[in-house]
Amino acid sequence: MDTSIFGIIFIILGYLIGSLSSAIILCRLAGLPDPRTEGSGNPGATNVMRIGGKKLAALTLLGDLLKGLIPVLIVRLLGESALTISLVAVAAFLGHLYPVFFAFKGGKGVATAFGAILGLSPLVALCAFGVWLVVFAISKISSLSALIAAISAPIFLYLFDASGATVWAVIIMDLFLIYRHKGNIERLLKGEEGKLKAKK
Repeated sequence: MDTSIFGIIFIILGYLIGSLSSAIILCRLAGLPDPRTEGSGNPGATNVMRIGGKKLAALTLLGDLLKGLIPVLIVRLLGESALTISLVAVAAFLGHLYPVFFAFKGGKGVATAFGAILGLSPLVALCAFGVWLVVFAISKISSLSALIAAISAPIFLYLFDASGATVWAVIIMDLFLIYRHKGNIERLLKGEEGKLKAKK
């Protein structure tokens, strides 16, 4: 097991940072309802856009992205192993999905996963974002764009010869993303998934 005691501490800290739900915190500060009880019921940027507008959604997106990115960057700068860095990425992602501070009821993890991948491999994150842009430009469906971009990430990592730990970390995040989007997938298959509409 190539993980130091400090690495284990950072894995725990990564989970705790991931547990800080940007959507719930920002909606409370803005005097809006808990996003888990409004709209789609998902505490993420897309739902915040529906109930609070673009500006609040942008802040939510940034917060969720940073809590995936910052823990990974810290352990990379400290020279931890690829395994530890990958585990910190997964821990921050799982914190978003199952936040200890909010009764383990979190979001779907797209932005946090992107932030983590950005820390693991900026080039792969850029490629996956390009996939998201293309799919969203064609479909205007946020969930479809996120799922296809997520699935593309481990493929890009493999093509760019990333470490096995990094590839598996992203595959694990992808599996959770697919599971959390099962309702969206069902609606996509039925042709019932709505296109993104936002308050101004």
